[in-house]
Amino acid sequence: MKESNLRKTTDPIENTTQFVHRGAHGVLDVFGPTVEFLILPEEPDAGYCVMIGTVPPGVSVPLHSHPDAESFYILSGSVRTIDQRGDTLEWRTVNAGEFAHIPGNAKHAWQNSSNEPSVQLIRTTPKLGRFSREIGRPVSAGSPAKPPTPEDLQHLLRTAGKYGYLMASPEENAALGIVIE
Repeated sequence: MKESNLRKTTDPIENTTQFVHRGAHGVLDVFGPTVEFLILPEEPDAGYCVMIGTVPPGVSVPLHSHPDAESFYILSGSVRTIDQRGDTLEWRTVNAGEFAHIPGNAKHAWQNSSNEPSVQLIRTTPKLGRFSREIGRPVSAGSPAKPPTPEDLQHLLRTAGKYGYLMASPEENAALGIVIE
């Protein structure tokens, strides 16, 4: 089959292969990192959500947990992640070509302490995808994120509560070296 015969679309059509180009569904700033959906949370029959996530240099994702499992394949760069073993939390580095699976309800955080962006392929639940869409702010790919306003942070906390997600306190984050401003 020639390339020109392939159907390239972002419109879901039942029983049809879909080819999604990066950025086709827009880019969302989720308080520093960005996500681009490849499989939308509303996708019929998918049962999961797929995103490209980018954590810029110097950006952290604060400590949090949710019942949704997430899997991350690091496409480029590296990132440090919290590894929860029982009641113990410790940082581990995940490099390009490595995979991290975060089980549901495990506390986790991300931190990019390198000089280059960490780009990740993320597979998670539609529920967590909907949460990301609800808290995310549309941005242009590659544009610097604007600092969140107090209203943005309140929206994040209210939305996390609505979904039953735990956001750690500034003190818990500070104990891990993550500063919440």
